[in-house]
Amino acid sequence: MEFFNGILSIHGVSFLMISVIAITALGYVLGRITIKGISLGTAGVFIIALLYGCIFYKDLSNEINTDFVGNALKIIDNLGLILFVTAVGFIAGPNFFGNFKKNFKSYVLLAIIIIFSAGLTCAGCILVGRNFTDLKNEEFTAMLSGILSGALTSTPGFSAAKDAVGTDHLQSIVSVGYAIAYIFGVIGVVLFVQIIPKLTKANMEKERAFLTPASKSNLKAKKMSKPIEMDSFGIMPFALAAFFGIIIGSFKFGNFSLSTTGGCLLVSLLFGHFGHFGKLSVTPKDSTLKVFRELGLMFFLIGAGISGGAKFVQYFDAVYFVYGIILTIIPMILGYLFAKYVLKLSLLNNLGSITGGMTSTPALGTLISTAGTENVASAYAATYPVALISVVLVEQFLIILFK
Repeated sequence: MEFFNGILSIHGVSFLMISVIAITALGYVLGRITIKGISLGTAGVFIIALLYGCIFYKDLSNEINTDFVGNALKIIDNLGLILFVTAVGFIAGPNFFGNFKKNFKSYVLLAIIIIFSAGLTCAGCILVGRNFTDLKNEEFTAMLSGILSGALTSTPGFSAAKDAVGTDHLQSIVSVGYAIAYIFGVIGVVLFVQIIPKLTKANMEKERAFLTPASKSNLKAKKMSKPIEMDSFGIMPFALAAFFGIIIGSFKFGNFSLSTTGGCLLVSLLFGHFGHFGKLSVTPKDSTLKVFRELGLMFFLIGAGISGGAKFVQYFDAVYFVYGIILTIIPMILGYLFAKYVLKLSLLNNLGSITGGMTSTPALGTLISTAGTENVASAYAATYPVALISVVLVEQFLIILFK
């Protein structure tokens, strides 16, 4: 693009970079706007990225080329996920195993309740909705499967649905459903974790006290002689955890894998729990983790937002957006009520588990800010793996059932 009669010329990769930077700045401005104590926070970046994708994706593709832009956005998206999830694992590690041991049955049961209620809701939408659509049965099933994975912001579920439908035509329909539902899948849970504490008039200081304190193994580690640090920020152990996480996440059993997200979360949880191996410290500084967590979430939302916006205008249909809202709200509310009245979880453990059960990366970032403590990440980390496996199985079952 050229401005001022060619004096200012921005092309190629520079155009992509300046786009990402502008989206970041505007997104944080939007996220800062607060109405009755509720704000989008970092999810504001997603809204701006989505709008950018709707309006400027063609210009961006013309400046470089469509394949390069698509791959570049995937890199931004995946790098963001790696940074965010690895940071969350390190943060949650010291409390994770004590919290998981204490609430093991609750976390597993809650994740299953959330995902299977979403699956049942999706099945109901398919049974009713296919009588009021011009799509063929297999096309409508593919669309709703994509909407389900988008409502749960689940990339592994999205991949499983695409593998299960088979043909390129049906895979493209799954992608459309995912892109449409992803919008409310992000925003809905982000708003939910802010609204519930206000509706219940929660005393956050009291709620924070219910979270499990740091495990004894870590307290002992802190009393040891000073461990050896590879660098002053702890970037080396962070990179090492991400490296092994990507490898573990790449193992595939049939259509199932932990994915990069699950692999990085698992390895960083272990690193965060032990804190050191021998005299070698594998614990990054808190300030490093906070920066990587926020930076990762920002990159993830930019990559997903621009890509989603590019498809959104082309394929949008209001009824599909409504399906996305239904598939986000029903399992989320059912999960919250079940955790509160049946499992008797404290508010922050409840909401942390909801973000994990809904596999919502952006909502965890918002909840940490709302709660005023990073200890809620333990509940997310405990519920997420069960939800990850469940959503993959549910997606495959739905497609087989209605094919």
